[in-house]
Amino acid sequence: MADTDREKLFFLPFNTGDGGHWLLVAINPFKEIVYYLDSLHNDWTTYPAMKTIVDTIIQTVRAQRKIQVPKRKANNITWNRVECPRQRNNIDCGYYTLRFMKETLLMDRTDIPSDYFDEYRCAYYSKDQLDEIKEELCQFIIELQVL
Repeated sequence: MADTDREKLFFLPFNTGDGGHWLLVAINPFKEIVYYLDSLHNDWTTYPAMKTIVDTIIQTVRAQRKIQVPKRKANNITWNRVECPRQRNNIDCGYYTLRFMKETLLMDRTDIPSDYFDEYRCAYYSKDQLDEIKEELCQFIIELQVL
């Protein structure tokens, strides 16, 4: 990673593997800040495999930058749970995750407020908002000629 990446967020859409729940982790590996967006509003400690992956990413960035961290500070990563819109069923988590990424990119910020973005704050996404992200995903797949 280059120094120009210092003020960037890297997205890690994460699938829990235990029934296929999707959530979003946005990481600033230089500042060692992790933003956690889960449409089920579970605590990030619910998913130990996700924490292991994030820890590995941070450790890899440290190694690439030749940063020595004392053992007592090795897990000094800041986790921010974001109060994002909540899904009302058991099937829309992937679309919520895509929408979280889209809205974060549209805001062009290097952080995510703990109570989400004012412009997009809501209790849950409407059918129209979910249909919009579904249409955009379909259009993206068609343009890539994946199918």
